[in-house]
Amino acid sequence: MKTLAEQLAVWQTAHPSPEWRHPLLMGIVNVTPDSFSDGGQFFTQEAALKQAHTLLAEGADLLDIGAESTRPGFTPVEADEEWHRLEPVLIPLAREGVALSVDTTKASVARRALVAGVQMVNDVWGLQADPDMASVVASAGAVVAVMHNREVVDVSLDLWDDWRRFFDRSLKIADRAGIAREAILLDPGIGFGKTVMQNLWAVQNMRRLEAYYGLPVLLGASRKSMFGRLLGREVGDRLPATLAVNLYGATQGVCMIRVHDVQAHRDMMDMTALLSVNGMLRGETE
Repeated sequence: MKTLAEQLAVWQTAHPSPEWRHPLLMGIVNVTPDSFSDGGQFFTQEAALKQAHTLLAEGADLLDIGAESTRPGFTPVEADEEWHRLEPVLIPLAREGVALSVDTTKASVARRALVAGVQMVNDVWGLQADPDMASVVASAGAVVAVMHNREVVDVSLDLWDDWRRFFDRSLKIADRAGIAREAILLDPGIGFGKTVMQNLWAVQNMRRLEAYYGLPVLLGASRKSMFGRLLGREVGDRLPATLAVNLYGATQGVCMIRVHDVQAHRDMMDMTALLSVNGMLRGETE
C-alpha cells in the first residue's frame, strides 16, 4: 500500500484533470462510546480492528482513527485515556502498513500516534487548540488536515470571511512551525459551528476555497445532522444524502472524502469514472 504522502503526490500531480479524478477515500473508525453515528459499535480493540479491515477491503485509501467524540455536547477525554483507546488499534494497523490518520486535537496524543507509524493528523481545530500541535506535525513530517471550526453558531456570519480569518491564522501557525505546504489539506468544517444553510454554502464553495489557498480540500459530511434537519432522516438513513453531497464534492475537485460507508462510495466513484472515461456520457451504447 502506498504511503499517504505518495497517494497525495499522485493525486496532486494529476489535478486538475479534464477527466474524472477519484478523491481519496478516508474510512472512519470511531473508538468511542459516544460518537453521533456509531457510538460504542467499535469501542473494543476487536471490533475496531474488524471494522478497520472491513473498510480497507471495501476500498478505503486510508483510515481515520479517533478516540474522542467531536459531536455537540461531547464529553472531553483526557490525553492518557484517549491514547489508551487508540494504542491497541493504531499499532497493529501501522505494523500492517496501513495508511493512517489520527483524529485528535491534542499534541501529546498526536506525537504518540506519529511515533507509532501514523502518517496524518486530523485536527478539528486547525492547529489552534493545542499550541504544540503544529511543531509535533512538522517534526514528524506528517500530513495534516486543518479544519474550520467555531465555538458559537452565528446565523449572520459571513462564512467566507470567517474561513479566511481562521485558515489564515492556521496557515501562519503551520508556516512558523515548518509544516510543508504540500502536507496540508483544508477542511471546510461541515457540521461544526454552522447553521444548516451555512453548511450547504460551505459545500457549494469548496472549489473557491481550494482556488483561494491553492491547497487540496478534505470533505467530511458523512451522516451529518444537516441531513436530518433538511430531509428528516435519522443517522442510519443518511447514506443517500451523504452520497449526493460527496459526489458533488468530487465534481468540485475535493482531494479526500471522509466516510463511514466506504463500499457505497467506492462503487459510486468507480461508476462515475467508467461513465466519464469510456464515453458513455456522450451517448455510446453497450
